[in-house]
Amino acid sequence: MVTSRREAYPVARTTMTVIGLVLLTGLGLLLVYVTRRVLVWMVIAAFFATALYPAVNWVERRAAWHRRWLATLLVFLAFLAVLAGIIAVFVVPLAHEAVRLADELPRVADDVQRGRGPVGSLVERYHIRRYIAEHRDQLQGYARGLGAPTLAFLRGAATTVAGVVTIIVLAYLMVLEAPKLVDNVLALFPDRRAARIRRVGADCARSVTGYITGNLLISVICGLATYAVLFLTGIPYAGLIAAFVAIADLIPLVGATLGAVVAVGAAFLHSITAGIVVLVFFIVYQQLENHLLQPIILSRTVALNPLTVLVAILIAVELAGILGALLAIPVAGMIQTVARDVWNERQGRCQPRPTVGTDETPVDEAEPPEAESGGDQPPPCPS
Repeated sequence: MVTSRREAYPVARTTMTVIGLVLLTGLGLLLVYVTRRVLVWMVIAAFFATALYPAVNWVERRAAWHRRWLATLLVFLAFLAVLAGIIAVFVVPLAHEAVRLADELPRVADDVQRGRGPVGSLVERYHIRRYIAEHRDQLQGYARGLGAPTLAFLRGAATTVAGVVTIIVLAYLMVLEAPKLVDNVLALFPDRRAARIRRVGADCARSVTGYITGNLLISVICGLATYAVLFLTGIPYAGLIAAFVAIADLIPLVGATLGAVVAVGAAFLHSITAGIVVLVFFIVYQQLENHLLQPIILSRTVALNPLTVLVAILIAVELAGILGALLAIPVAGMIQTVARDVWNERQGRCQPRPTVGTDETPVDEAEPPEAESGGDQPPPCPS
C-alpha cells in the first residue's frame, strides 16, 4: 500500500505541473490579447528604432562631443522634420483645395441640378436624383444614424494620435538605451558566443535598414510614374495625387491599390478618357510592381530571394493585415540570417561573420580579404 502511494506522488506532481503550465499559458495569451494594442506600438517602435540606430551611431562617432543622448536627439529631430515636411506637402494643398471646394460648392450643386459638368452628367445618366427622391426617408435615417460612427471615428483618431506619440517616445528610448541593454544581455553569454550574437544582430538590423531603403525607392518610382501619367492626361492637382499614391505605396502589395482608387476617381471626374487611361496604367503598373520591382529591389536591399519576398508578404498580410505587410520582409530577412548561421554551426563550418543573399556575401565588406582566403582561420563555433 505504501508503494502505491509513493508511485502516485510523481503522477500527482506531473499532473499538477501540466495543469499549472496550461493555466500559465492561458494567462499569458490573455495578457497578450488585453495588451495587444500596446504590443503593436512596441513592435512598430522597435522597427523604427532599428532603422534609426545606425544613423545615431554614425552621428555619435563623427561628432566631437560623443554624447549619445544628443546624437539621438538630433537624429530624431531630423526624422520628425522630414516627417513634418511630408505631411505639410500633403496636408497644406489639401486644405487649400478644401477651402476652394467649399467656395465652389454652390456652383457644383447647381450643375448637378441642371445635369451639367462631369458630376452632373453622371447624375443625369444613372438617374441618381430620382433614386435620392424615391429613398429620401431611408437616406435621412442613415444620416441620423451617423452620430455613433462619428464618435467612434473621433475616438479612433485620438487613439491614433496617442499611439504615434507613444511610438516616437518608445523608439527614442530604445535607441538611447540600446547599447547598455545589448551589453547587459550579451554579458550573460561567453565571449565567443556574445560576439557571434552581436554580428548576427547587426546583420538583422541591416535587413530592416535595407527594407526601408528599398521600400522608399519603390514608392518614389510609383509617385513619379503616377505624376507623369496624371500630368500628361491633364488631370488637376497631379502633384498632390501623386504624393498620396507614393505615400500609400509604402504599404506592400495593397498600397498601390489604395492610391489607385483615389487617382482613378479623380481622373474619371476629369473625363471618361482620362479615367480609362489612368485605370489601365495602374492595372499594368501594379502587376509590374508586385511581380517585378518589389521582388527584385527588395531581394537586393534585404538580400532575400524574390520568391521568398512574395511568399513572406502574402502570408504576413493574411496573418496580421497591414502591420504584417509592413514587417513581413524585414522579419523574413532576420529569419534567413539566423537560420543560415544556425545551419553553418550545425554543419561545423561557422563563419567569422554572417552572410546575406543566396551567394552568402559577407555583410562587412570592410574586413580584409585574406580573412576569407585562409590567412586567419575563423574561431571554432561556440558550443
